[in-house]
Amino acid sequence: MFRKLATQIGWFVIVGCAAAATHWLVAIACVSWTGLAPLLANVVGWLVAFVVSFAGHYGLTFRSQQAPLWRAARRFFLVSALGFAVNEAAYALLLHTTPLPYDILLAIVLAGMAGMTFILGRWWAFRHSR
Repeated sequence: MFRKLATQIGWFVIVGCAAAATHWLVAIACVSWTGLAPLLANVVGWLVAFVVSFAGHYGLTFRSQQAPLWRAARRFFLVSALGFAVNEAAYALLLHTTPLPYDILLAIVLAGMAGMTFILGRWWAFRHSR
């Protein structure tokens, strides 16, 4: 049991870092290259990163749980959307209350969401049984 959990956590970190990097890079590119406002760029970054995150978690992190694809996709989208709502609210608050640059604040907020995503992913979104 411990080995399975350790493997899941390892894959979660790898996939999560890939998704967070994707989110951050897309959001920063949207601001830098198109002049999009940071909060709107954050939405674009999340949508692109969702694909990376779901594919990685379904195929690697939680594959042993054998959840049906479409149910897992729907549930993980809800988990991700909940996380993003918290992310966006925290990001908006920090953008308006701290002097830190938008890119540093986004990195802080993205790191803070990882624990909730793992717990909800493991125990609900990718769970095999209903």
